[in-house]
Amino acid sequence: MTYRGFMGMDLHSSEHVIFEGHPSWKATFGVYAKGVAAVIAAAALAALVTSFGDGVDTTLVGLILLAGTALVILGGFLFRMATVYTITNQRLRIKRGLVARKVQQTRIDRVQNVNTEESVIGRLLKVGSVDFDTAGTDDSEFRFVGVNRPQEVVAAVERAQAESMPLGTEEPGQPTL
Repeated sequence: MTYRGFMGMDLHSSEHVIFEGHPSWKATFGVYAKGVAAVIAAAALAALVTSFGDGVDTTLVGLILLAGTALVILGGFLFRMATVYTITNQRLRIKRGLVARKVQQTRIDRVQNVNTEESVIGRLLKVGSVDFDTAGTDDSEFRFVGVNRPQEVVAAVERAQAESMPLGTEEPGQPTL
């Protein structure tokens, strides 16, 4: 039996969501900044071209600034919201896309290593990427990119792995009680 989770993921009857999120807006800040810079350059070019006539067409320049900035912000928001990262007690899942869709998933028991990467600016903003090495796959790009507090994502994976272990089993190297 399956049921639909919060972000539309079909969950098995014994499965529950431990973590679900999107890339942080802070991780896409650079894209927003470059997009707005391109819009400003386009508006400046329009101002320069129209200045050769009767003077700068301020209406056109204002329209380019307003519409361009709105498109950059909307595009970035839709891109960010179209990526959903999910950790359940049974699997990891990455869903990308609104219309066309790409879904990657792996069972939580196949995760062998979890690595984080944070740039200097990422550390200041508490944003980074979490890379998962999985057993038996060549999927080298199984990553949660641009997540808030990547260490919390690692902790969520550890919780999921602990919950997925059958009762009476123990992790290698752990003492028996």
